[in-house]
Amino acid sequence: MGLRCGIVGLPNVGKSTLFNCLSSAKAEAANYPFCTIEPNVGVITVPDERIHKLAALVHPQRITPTVIEFVDIAGLVKGASKGEGLGNKFLANIREVDAIVHVIRCFEDENIAHVDGTIDPVADKEIIETELQLKDLETIEKRILKTEKTAKSGEASAKKDLAILEKAKTHLEGGQSIRTMEFGAPEIQLLKKELQLLTAKPEIYVANVDEASIHENIYTRQLRESITDPNREIITLCASLEAQMAELDDEDKQLFLQEYGLKESGLIKLIHASYHILDLITFFTAGEKEVRAWTVRKGSKAPQAAGVIHSDFERGFIRAEVIKIDDYLQYKSENACKEAGKLFVEGKDYIVRDGDVMFFRFNV
Repeated sequence: MGLRCGIVGLPNVGKSTLFNCLSSAKAEAANYPFCTIEPNVGVITVPDERIHKLAALVHPQRITPTVIEFVDIAGLVKGASKGEGLGNKFLANIREVDAIVHVIRCFEDENIAHVDGTIDPVADKEIIETELQLKDLETIEKRILKTEKTAKSGEASAKKDLAILEKAKTHLEGGQSIRTMEFGAPEIQLLKKELQLLTAKPEIYVANVDEASIHENIYTRQLRESITDPNREIITLCASLEAQMAELDDEDKQLFLQEYGLKESGLIKLIHASYHILDLITFFTAGEKEVRAWTVRKGSKAPQAAGVIHSDFERGFIRAEVIKIDDYLQYKSENACKEAGKLFVEGKDYIVRDGDVMFFRFNV
């Protein structure tokens, strides 16, 4: 499955700088609003040392890691939901992503203009959130008008949808994002899948700081204290430092991290946060042609994992042969794992675990 994260925020908060660090694609970074006219899309490899350890044992022709797409979406401004700035166009771009990466400026620099003239991360956060909520409210109200007509004819499913829509409308009018609602299967289908509401998407806050306050400052504390929603992640990084690290080799990058007292780069923190907030795990396939990492949602069953590789695998699923990655690394080969009783044959109800090495049997 593809994972697509949209990078949003007010103009000049460091979105494009962060994007340039994350991706081989380079967005123009300039000190004026809306320098990003079309969304920039970059694909980044997800670092996972397990795939290289596995490949060292299997000796495949190629190694294919899993990837994340990052979309650099131009800066939103107050009134974007009503078309201010380039709002409508970019709100539509956000609708197409799986998760929102909201970059918030938490540093002072007189050489970089702030769209509102003052540094206030909590206010900045609320501007973007309000615009997304207003756009969702507009979407809900349009759908209510359409659904009311069908419900009046007595259609049971329309009446159920109308109740969900009215509940969502009330929630948004109270200043609450859709992601904070209690969801059952009908709500997920209508609000998340069909309407693709913006505030239903998982959100990661990125507090962009300067080099002097790489770990914390007054702005990051204010931002963290303002976030009460457990369905959101917050990480702190310095986009300008990340840009410098992006130009270094692995050895120099480690020295750089040590110099600033960091355990890992902001890139790694952002990838981990993306996987965590979307409940994603990684499984592997291993053979002479390829060792490959695949991404599935936590709780996925074996046929669903097979379907990530190819829809025919899911339709014709018979069974899965599973080896835990730690067992594979310990016993060094598939045959050795089998002889040690570490290869398990699993059926349709098997729930895939992070790090499983899987081989699927299926009917064509």
